[in-house]
Amino acid sequence: MQNRRSFIKNVGLTTMSLTAFSQFAEAFSLGEKEYFEISLAQWSLHKSLFGGKLSNLDFPAKAKNEYGIDIVEYVSVFFQKKETNQAYLKELKLRCKDLGVRNHPIMVDGEGDLGDTNVKGRQEAVEKHYKWIEAAKYLGCSTVRVNASGRGTKQEVADAAVDGLSQLSSFAKDRKINVIVENHGGYSSDGKWLADVMSKVNMSNCGTLPDFGNFRISESEVYDMYQGVSDLLPFAKGISAKTFNFDANGDETKIDYYRMFDLIKKSGWKGIVGIEYEGDKYSESEGIMLTKKLLQKVRKA
Repeated sequence: MQNRRSFIKNVGLTTMSLTAFSQFAEAFSLGEKEYFEISLAQWSLHKSLFGGKLSNLDFPAKAKNEYGIDIVEYVSVFFQKKETNQAYLKELKLRCKDLGVRNHPIMVDGEGDLGDTNVKGRQEAVEKHYKWIEAAKYLGCSTVRVNASGRGTKQEVADAAVDGLSQLSSFAKDRKINVIVENHGGYSSDGKWLADVMSKVNMSNCGTLPDFGNFRISESEVYDMYQGVSDLLPFAKGISAKTFNFDANGDETKIDYYRMFDLIKKSGWKGIVGIEYEGDKYSESEGIMLTKKLLQKVRKA
């Protein structure tokens, strides 16, 4: 019995030592993990989701089992208006827990313009977003991505967006949820404009989601992507790594990822970078894996 106890004690100490060493080695050799983690944006699979080949409930399992990614980003449209259905949310949350998958943001579209220059319309848009804040809180998401869109002059829409975002962020703050704005067309794709809006909102839980590929303001005007990312980084609570096509070396053909991540790292930003493949040359799965490999390569470099 004494020998058995000694054996168990020694095995326990050895296991603890190996675990401690493993954790130390991982922290030492994967220091870049502190720089950014990789998540999968659901829009990368929008063709499969719209085509009925994949459901919102099955998305976390596909991310984890097929791509080896355990952080996911949702898009509101794929909830199919079940965002207030507690049984549905419970099932999604349970599946994520069983898989060991972490929920990050919900990308919310189609709930009105937070930069609506009409006071009534803006208020309605703010209130329509409340259910997504509640859903995010229940699912354990940290963030809800919204749009700062509206019609009017730059200044009119900016003033309206400051008001709409401030209202929504105040509601979200009590629930410990971040409200972030993506450069997503119109004025929001003007990095300086959106940075100015953020400065005026001036709330700790309101920030940006710089997207590498969304800097087209209009048909005739495109904001410089590198300047845009630099403008938005001081407020960033996530990064959207957009990809379209790859060369023979696995690098994005239109976006210099090394230049982008040099800007990001020098800014001191750390967090989660979401894969968002939107190309046509490769399948969704191929595009996702090529983007993941590119991010891992850039992170290591």
